[in-house]
Amino acid sequence: MHTTIGPFVLAYFKEKQPHGRTKFGWQGTSPEFGDIRVVYPAGRDMTNALVTEVRGGLIPASTFETRGAHTDVAPMPTLNRSTLRVGDALVRMHRNRWAPTHRGRSLHMTYLGDSYRLTAINRRAYELSRQPDSEGPGAVVRVRQSGVGSGRRVTVQATGRVLPGDVALAALFAGVDRSVLTRRGAVRAGLSRIFNFWAESQS
Repeated sequence: MHTTIGPFVLAYFKEKQPHGRTKFGWQGTSPEFGDIRVVYPAGRDMTNALVTEVRGGLIPASTFETRGAHTDVAPMPTLNRSTLRVGDALVRMHRNRWAPTHRGRSLHMTYLGDSYRLTAINRRAYELSRQPDSEGPGAVVRVRQSGVGSGRRVTVQATGRVLPGDVALAALFAGVDRSVLTRRGAVRAGLSRIFNFWAESQS
């Protein structure tokens, strides 16, 4: 089902749990796809694992899971050592860690035969593009974060006729650490991990 959609907004939330990690995320409503909710860390608490999940009325439930010792000090899943599922399908991913440009560092994905590219616009914005093929011209979904503190929100806008999977993927990455998609972000992420590991070792 290809659909032209209007912009929609997801508001930030924080939910303290009686047991386990506090939940964070984004939630709102798309007129075309219904309520959408992004949550991290999702599911039960696991050692050396972090999961972000998106669910909504007319989009496939999707998860992004990162495994490794670094997840014990990370606030959300990262692009390293990760697994992405949309519905029951495993999404293949690859990227060039050493590329000098934002476009070159894009995360490339393949889902149900469609090719996608996730590209950083800057630290607070990114775009997900489904590449054109013989069946259609593709689509682009842009996601931009604004505001501070509890007033933060993300605005989602699409160009072209999107699929439910396009919206699920675009929303899901609002709950994933995308910093390595820029060179400066990759350096900051590396330094942050080193500091966090050191701090954990001193506690």
